[in-house]
Amino acid sequence: MLFGGKDSIGLDIGSSYIKTVKLKEAKGNYELELFNIYPLPPELIVDGSIIDSLRLVDSLKDMIKQANIKTKNAVISISGHSSVIIKRISLPEMSEEELSESIKFEAEQYVPFDIEDVILDFQIIGPKEEPGQMDVILVAVKKDIINEYISVVKEAGFNPIIVDIDSFALENMYGINYEIEPGKNVALLNIGASIINLSILKGGISVFTRDSSLGSNLHSEALQREFNISYENAEKLKRGEPVENVSPEDANSVIEAASEEILSEIVRSFDYYRSTTLHEDISEAILSGGCALLKNMPAMIAERAGIETKIVEPFRNIKIPKKFDASYIHEMAPILAVSVGLALRKQGDR
Repeated sequence: MLFGGKDSIGLDIGSSYIKTVKLKEAKGNYELELFNIYPLPPELIVDGSIIDSLRLVDSLKDMIKQANIKTKNAVISISGHSSVIIKRISLPEMSEEELSESIKFEAEQYVPFDIEDVILDFQIIGPKEEPGQMDVILVAVKKDIINEYISVVKEAGFNPIIVDIDSFALENMYGINYEIEPGKNVALLNIGASIINLSILKGGISVFTRDSSLGSNLHSEALQREFNISYENAEKLKRGEPVENVSPEDANSVIEAASEEILSEIVRSFDYYRSTTLHEDISEAILSGGCALLKNMPAMIAERAGIETKIVEPFRNIKIPKKFDASYIHEMAPILAVSVGLALRKQGDR
């Protein structure tokens, strides 16, 4: 169990919202100390890349002021199919020190970028059934993407102590809130405005990760086209609020039609996982991100993928003090899953 400590916050910068969570240890358990959800203007971040750093810095500064955030140390995360590569690979057994020295050479065959343009990290999962072999999770992230985020976060007044990956933050969140069952495959499905993070855990350990550049912006765009409304009003319809003579019922049929591309991508990813693992079954999917707030989304995924789909509970084992509006936190909890995972990190973690 990893505690974030008193001096760091989980800072999840998405393309629609900035989410912040701070936790503290209380009698061996977790307690919520701070949380905030700050809406971002569209197009500041596209497919994990910062498009307008000046406006993002201004948004972060405004959020700090509004939420009265005093903590300077922040744990941030990134994702994106065009800038983050995560692969489970098989290598000859060696020590962590030996792999540290040879990781650049080992990674070259798996990373489609110039090896000098990425930051590499790895985690040894354990020995394989074949003698002398071991499983390793390899992570490669483009340096310019990391530097973009670090620069913006520093400019806003934070001290970024850890840069994590969204999928790993979700695993952290899962580990403290859910019972780990050996051999059970669970899909963590995080669908935001412009990205899908899929991570499949077997016995609580990541065995498959995939990012796709699709998300709930598809719903917003379809609603704007169908009803000739603004982005802001499309977002209201997604939340179930009526706007300009458009009922939530009318909006739902458009949202369901616009979900087709997302559902197809999820099914393709599940099928690919099964094809690479001798058709191992996936027991359940746990849905987080903005799409989890859409009516019928878990049911649509369950029907198309044939897998029981539940909405994430990132505060299941975290105490929420009475000073917070607990019903609002539970309503918005799905979009706080990554920031909860980040808030659990501390310097020196692997």
